[in-house]
Amino acid sequence: MSETVLVTGATGFIAKHCIAELLRNGYKVRGTARDPVRAADGIRSAVSRAGVDAGGVEIVAADLLQDDGWDAAVDGCRYVLHVASPFPITQPENREELIRPAREGALRLLRSATRAGVERVVLTSSTVAIMYTAPREADHIYTEVDWSDPERGNITPYIASKTLAERAAWEFVETTAGAPQLVAINPAFALGPALDPDLSTSLEVLHLMGRGAYPAAPRVEFPVVDVRDVAELHVKAMTHPQAVGERFLATEGGMSLMGIGQQVAATLPDLKGKVPKFVMPDAMVRTLAVFDKRLRTVLPELGIVRHCSNAKAKEVLGHSFRPPNEAVASAAKSLRQLKII
Repeated sequence: MSETVLVTGATGFIAKHCIAELLRNGYKVRGTARDPVRAADGIRSAVSRAGVDAGGVEIVAADLLQDDGWDAAVDGCRYVLHVASPFPITQPENREELIRPAREGALRLLRSATRAGVERVVLTSSTVAIMYTAPREADHIYTEVDWSDPERGNITPYIASKTLAERAAWEFVETTAGAPQLVAINPAFALGPALDPDLSTSLEVLHLMGRGAYPAAPRVEFPVVDVRDVAELHVKAMTHPQAVGERFLATEGGMSLMGIGQQVAATLPDLKGKVPKFVMPDAMVRTLAVFDKRLRTVLPELGIVRHCSNAKAKEVLGHSFRPPNEAVASAAKSLRQLKII
């Protein structure tokens, strides 16, 4: 097998694992980066750390906010994994800073893919494009039929960007003649092995915990997934005949911030004095959020638990998920190996 697959946003955490998984499965990979000359060696080095030969990786220039480069990027590719999307640890004041590159980038990619005759695009969306609907019962289990409402109160720019980008992608393929097949993967909070010191937003949370930046944890819980499962699902969905036109939630249960910290300490006992030691009262979080943008981001999440079903990914794609504790433990071990914590 020598087909070349395009992976957009190749410098990202999920994208690097997708590249590694594609190489394991015998594909060649072309990745996009805004500055390919600067990024190429780092991407290949990171992918090599996943235990694969990165010799079959080519990096080309493409930017979510620029038309240039996308036609060349997709040329000769039968499949595309569109992973690129901004994911900051703090939210911008102007939500268009995230919405515009996410939505316009997806459409740029799809227009070029249509012109090039690409067969299928797998879009990296998110659980946040599913879980922020109109209010549900506390025991509601979210599935792929649910859609977040980007105009709801307390919706962060990131949630809006992922929802609107995925909506735009589905609308494009439904209304454009010759458009590629589309599949969406909706990952939860992705943890798992870091492949280099360029940390994702999710791994940065563990980094901050390991440095003692969170002596206490807000009362927050969210769905978690191992990044290796996310990568495997992208590659499975790329060719599976029953994946066409479908969304797939990628999650395996939830964890609280306190629980994540406890797992970090169980994995690396010398960090026991650094990770959160107690759950912060909600009133304290609200007070401190006035001065801390990171806490401000979690205010709408205090005390809320959302449950998501991964039944569809198991049944249709035949996937078995790693447990959340393993995702946290492998992330912590990798950060130690990289001398980050």
